[in-house]
Amino acid sequence: MGVSAAAPLWGPPGLLLTLVLHPTVCVRSHWDYCVLGAGPAGLQMAAFLQRAGRDYVVFERAPAPGSFFTRYPRHRKLISINKRYTGKVNAEFNLRHDWNSLLSHDPRLLFRHYSRAYFPDAGDMVRYLGDFADRLGLHVLYNTTITHVTLDKDQRAWNGHYFILTGQKGQTYQCSVLLVATGVSVPNQVDFPGSEYAEGYESVSVDPEDFVGQNVLILGRGNSAFETAENILGVTNFIHMLSRSRVRLSWATHYVGDLRAINNGLLDTYQLKSLDGLLESDLTDLAIVKDHEGKFHITLKFFLEETSANQSADSVTLPQEDNDNFAMRVAYDRVIRCLGWKFDFSIFNQSLRLSSGSEFSKKYPLIRASYESKGSRGLFILGTASHSVDYRRSAGGFIHGFRYTARAVHRLLEHRHHGVAWPSTQLPITQLTSAIIRRVNEASGLYQMFGVLADVILLRENATAFEYLEELPAQTLAQLGTLTGRTARHGLFVLSMEYGKNFSGPDKDVFFHDRSVGHTEDAWLSNFLHPVVYYYRRLPTEQEVRFRPAHWPLPRPTAIHHIVEDFLTDWTAPVGHILPLRRFLENCLATDLRSFYAESCFLFALTRQKLPPFCQQGYLRGQGLVSTESLRRHGVDSGLLQDHAAADHLDGSRQPGHHRLGGHPPAPVPALESLDGNREEL
Repeated sequence: MGVSAAAPLWGPPGLLLTLVLHPTVCVRSHWDYCVLGAGPAGLQMAAFLQRAGRDYVVFERAPAPGSFFTRYPRHRKLISINKRYTGKVNAEFNLRHDWNSLLSHDPRLLFRHYSRAYFPDAGDMVRYLGDFADRLGLHVLYNTTITHVTLDKDQRAWNGHYFILTGQKGQTYQCSVLLVATGVSVPNQVDFPGSEYAEGYESVSVDPEDFVGQNVLILGRGNSAFETAENILGVTNFIHMLSRSRVRLSWATHYVGDLRAINNGLLDTYQLKSLDGLLESDLTDLAIVKDHEGKFHITLKFFLEETSANQSADSVTLPQEDNDNFAMRVAYDRVIRCLGWKFDFSIFNQSLRLSSGSEFSKKYPLIRASYESKGSRGLFILGTASHSVDYRRSAGGFIHGFRYTARAVHRLLEHRHHGVAWPSTQLPITQLTSAIIRRVNEASGLYQMFGVLADVILLRENATAFEYLEELPAQTLAQLGTLTGRTARHGLFVLSMEYGKNFSGPDKDVFFHDRSVGHTEDAWLSNFLHPVVYYYRRLPTEQEVRFRPAHWPLPRPTAIHHIVEDFLTDWTAPVGHILPLRRFLENCLATDLRSFYAESCFLFALTRQKLPPFCQQGYLRGQGLVSTESLRRHGVDSGLLQDHAAADHLDGSRQPGHHRLGGHPPAPVPALESLDGNREEL
């Protein structure tokens, strides 16, 4: 059987494909886009490439998608919420509270169809990812391990070089753009004397019976450490948890990667004095020694260095010999290392310059705010490994965040390599207020990637219209034209979601009295997540973005408006939310954004030199309200208008562009009463 280079075979997970190749036939080895990893981020990017009709392939070393979730978390309960009910039918809004679904146009591929649990089992995620790849027909090469990645300079390539990937059997693949979605899979380890005695989170037993009656020391203070403690809390003598930093609670930091309430049972037993406890110390200052009974003791590395090499562990000086109140003077039966993960750099040639050698770049690759490598053009990092852009600031390291950053990367690539400008909507300026209100009440990307993704509203000449771009990485604003194909010649607004500047942190009391802000004049003091609108007369420069004020997602604007926080996250109050926003926009634009009755527009035409945009775009053109198909349909259904479109369809003698004989042009949609009861003001 011959295999054409233009027709690769894509197999569903588990299907074994046996190819008998004719000697003269070559298996395909070049694609425009190569994606490494068929986890959530890799499949999400593949779905975007598939829908756009691009030439791509996904390499996956396992026989099925989502191999990470077949093993982790070790105790099988995910901490990503699966909120199946919100009381809303708006699909975009519901994604704000669905932390597991990937983005697609298939309503069957929502995670709520795969689990009823609020915190689902990891096995449900494996099943979901398998169906996602299968139903969308994604191009995944399973059982293909990439062992080395390097560059081949070629001026004919899109980026001046091709990426050359080598497989486990020596086969090579070539691609123009490389999208790395391999996650962070290498366990963090701290090298100190006795560290070899610690069992790793990745391999320690998950059977509580193996810990009955034991003294356990856990190194680390993240969710994996507390998840491990939670599993054995009821069977151990006690658990001590040691880390160099204080515990970071997600409800205080507003960072979902910090300790979640579902795992924090040990905090109760510690503070209520039930033997368990938390301790702070730098692991590099300590040492673990093993006595003749197989018990482990904590000592200071200083003491160990004073001991001659031929002395037994039982003769090593312990801190309690100098200080009989030393906190860790007890012996431990088990020491478990739960220190998190880092990116696997081992397969990438140094020519790719993914790491600078700094401590932080040992955990994550070096990337720009556009998620492109700082060292290699055309190499993008997706998913958990891209979290360096917003580490401990937003949700970019988790599915409910990186599904949107992956979409942003895809839109960037569509413009760069295919001439497809960033999607946008053009509307008359009179719809600006309602466009912003709709987004702050529905958009999931802004809500989850707060302070990182932002909507950009480009003004047209004389502020007669605007162009709306959704979910641009905020720190790429200065590169707007290059990344999106759109220009900001007449000023712009930027919309983001933000917490209060001094509300988040491991040392913050987020439950203090009077923590909520309810008055519109104090909106800038809002603590909880709320919309913020920035106005710029011109596009900020790269230097202004780089040297923006501390803890600001954007440079200092010409004007700024905070929409006051809302307990229900429902920013639709006419007086509390909409009116202050509209007046802010009017002040920036020096124009009137209200809607008017026809008679008011008629009066303005006689008494004013400049009419409000609503009158210019509606009344003076004989249209009443700015016409839309939905308004026309509503007028027909209510009996206020005749259905001329249907009549014209039936009238075969009528010429295109002519009105019915003896008739008149379609009547304008009647002007409507304003929502706040004011005859003119909306």
